[in-house]
Amino acid sequence: MAEPSMMESIARLVPPGSRVLDLGCGDGALLAHLQTTRACTGYGVEIDDAKVLACIKRGVNVLQLNLEGGLTMFGDDAFDVVLQIDTLQHLRNAQTMLLETARVGRIGIVAFPNFAHWPNRLAVLQGHMPVTKRLPYQWYDTPNIRVGTYRDFEVLARRNGLTIEDSFGLHEGREVRSLPNLLASTAVFRFSS
Repeated sequence: MAEPSMMESIARLVPPGSRVLDLGCGDGALLAHLQTTRACTGYGVEIDDAKVLACIKRGVNVLQLNLEGGLTMFGDDAFDVVLQIDTLQHLRNAQTMLLETARVGRIGIVAFPNFAHWPNRLAVLQGHMPVTKRLPYQWYDTPNIRVGTYRDFEVLARRNGLTIEDSFGLHEGREVRSLPNLLASTAVFRFSS
């Protein structure tokens, strides 16, 4: 998560003083930001060695784990907030991890590239997979296992008994609340079980 404006939008969804678990935390920038600006505590989870080291250098508590193994080491409601920012689309067991997020945290927050954003739709209509700022890889070298849309997530959340408390899109640093499935490059959801 490089964009400061995206970080701010996500941070506003996290209650001050929360105990946070950040799944796929990368270099720990978001968790460090939450610690500094919202007095949060918690842990990041990351598998990449270099990113784990970056977290440690930043002063972020980090656990090196493969999320495909689940969150069985954490009890129910062990955290106030569980974050999956640009993580869900990389997981083979996305639905299971979504339910685990809801089990382990009182609040879950996910953000992912919205494949239904209009430039992506146009690219598909022109016969090729989109390459954009939010989906910067060619179809043959992408780390994304799946693509999803804002609307797809709404359906998945409801099907799994989750309550969407807030949702919006993000595009070029601003929140998009009108037609986010069409006009936003990133989908953001705050939910509870």
